Amino acid sequence: MFNKIIMVGNLTRDLELRYAPSGTAIGSTGLASNRKFKSANGEQKEEVCFVDVTFFGRTAEIANQYLRKGSKVLVEGRLKLDSWTDQNGGKRSKHSITVESMQMLDSRGENSGGGYGQPDNNSYNNPPQQNSAPSQMQQQNNYGGSQNQSQGSSIPEIDINDDEIPF
Repeated sequence: MFNKIIMVGNLTRDLELRYAPSGTAIGSTGLASNRKFKSANGEQKEEVCFVDVTFFGRTAEIANQYLRKGSKVLVEGRLKLDSWTDQNGGKRSKHSITVESMQMLDSRGENSGGGYGQPDNNSYNNPPQQNSAPSQMQQQNNYGGSQNQSQGSSIPEIDINDDEIPF
C-alpha cells in the first residue's frame, strides 16, 4: 500500500523535543493549514485543518533549532492513526503525520537560521543523503576553464547539496 502525505502550514506551538532510551530525538508539534473558499451562496469562508506532527532523528533536532510557533513549513511523510481509551473508558482516535522530510518556508529575515558563511538549512530529509556530484556553484565557478580558484578568488566556497536549492 502507498501512504504519503504532503502538507504546508504553520506550527501551532513550539516543538517539544525529547529523546528515546535509544538516543533517538523525537519532536512533537502541531500544524495548521487553512483553505479559503466561497460557499454556495457566495459567502467567503475559511476552514482550518489541525494535525499533530512528529519528527524523528536529526530532522527533529533541526526542527527544534530553527522552527518556532507560527513558522511556515512543508512536511512530507506518512499518515498515522493513533487510538487510545480516554479516562471515561471511551475509545478515541486521531490522525497524525510522521514526518520523513521537511522544508522550511519562512524567508531568511523571519527565521533565526542562516547567515554569512553558514549553509542555509532550508530543507532537510531524514536520513541525510550525501550527493557526490559537485554543487551548481562549484560548476559555475569552474565553467570557462582557465580561472583557477587558488588565484585569489574573493567568493567563498559554499558546500550545498543540489537537493537544498529551492528552485
